[in-house]
Amino acid sequence: MNLLDQLKNVTCVVADTGDFERMKKFMPKDATTNPTLILKAAQLPAYRYLIDSIIKKHPNATTDELIDQLLVAFGVEILQIIPGRVSTEIDAELSFDIQASVTKAHRIIQLYEAVGIKKDRILIKIAATWEGIQAAKILESEGIHCNLTLVFNLIQAVTCADSNVQLISPFIGRITDWSKKNLAEQWNEASMSGVNDPGVLSTSKIYNYFKYFDISTEIMGASFRNIEQIQSLAGCDLLTISPELLEQLQQTESDLTTQLSVATAKSMSFEPIKTDEISFRKMMNSDAMATEKLAEGIRNFIADTKKLRELLETLR
Repeated sequence: MNLLDQLKNVTCVVADTGDFERMKKFMPKDATTNPTLILKAAQLPAYRYLIDSIIKKHPNATTDELIDQLLVAFGVEILQIIPGRVSTEIDAELSFDIQASVTKAHRIIQLYEAVGIKKDRILIKIAATWEGIQAAKILESEGIHCNLTLVFNLIQAVTCADSNVQLISPFIGRITDWSKKNLAEQWNEASMSGVNDPGVLSTSKIYNYFKYFDISTEIMGASFRNIEQIQSLAGCDLLTISPELLEQLQQTESDLTTQLSVATAKSMSFEPIKTDEISFRKMMNSDAMATEKLAEGIRNFIADTKKLRELLETLR
């Protein structure tokens, strides 16, 4: 049996792409998108019809309103393929504005509901800043479920959980990238890969903490660089995987070992972490990797949203 089929037996496999034609091949349960993925998909000739249709239907809309329509249009197409949920990301420029994030999330949900998609099939994707987490707390209290993205450490994860967030996305590959760059010549590929990969270790710690304290927030590992990282997190609640790595998993015949389990987590010992604003900001400030990668991730998503905006303006 190939690795992908085995993985589906112990973990919910999610497609990390805006290219829904490629998604059909792997039959994931859920799907995630972000501005980078939507930008890539929007530049493919196969999806030009979506953009043209949106521009024609909304001739007087602002460019930002067209982007909202495009995000939802991709989400609607994806939901015709998958049985579960799609994550739709709000503008990263709102990552430090609680009320604006809530307002944008309401707008996205309204657009989905206008075409008959119920909110239980949507996860509003928000960066895991302090403000983003507070926005998600409000939305969750209204029955709008959220996916907190750009999670790089335990304090972000636990603060999300204490805010009753539905799902978090720890970014494995970006943690590893940072570690390789900063360790430089001290990086040892042999001893720092697989279950000892820095990104894998971080996400495993989050998983074990959550299961130890019976936290219901779902954990979805993201941002993978290779299938070894994926195999090392087999058993995680969800894993969102690019089409390229899904292909590798599907083509690899090997035995998969479950690495994460509730039973193992329960055998460990954790002290509860304080998640008030001061504790959150102090712990983030003391973690150079998380601080740098969170800021970088937000900047990159803003840059790609700007490119998407420019693309739509040239096509109007």
